[in-house]
Amino acid sequence: MLLEKTTRMNFLFDFYQALLTEKQRSYMELYYLDDLSLGEIAESYKVSRQAVYDNIRRTEAMLEEYEEKLRLFEKFGQRQTILEQLSIAIKDEASKEDCLALINQLKETD
Repeated sequence: MLLEKTTRMNFLFDFYQALLTEKQRSYMELYYLDDLSLGEIAESYKVSRQAVYDNIRRTEAMLEEYEEKLRLFEKFGQRQTILEQLSIAIKDEASKEDCLALINQLKETD
């Protein structure tokens, strides 16, 4: 579960980091990408551990709100699934119609 949340937050951060403040980006990078503890981040910014915790939780909530509205991560997942199906279809020499149907599904995700 923790790994799933970390992976999801990393993807959401990749998609929406431009919408965050510099401080939010920095805290998220240090916590999720560099795997620093709340205490280590707090020490480097000379703030309390609670301040770092609150900032990260608020930022996580913001990223989830952005995803709820924009669905970039969801669409990315859909495209990846369709591309995998298309690769399999091509390897298995599926019919042209089947491949075109997958390509049309891919177009619809945009």
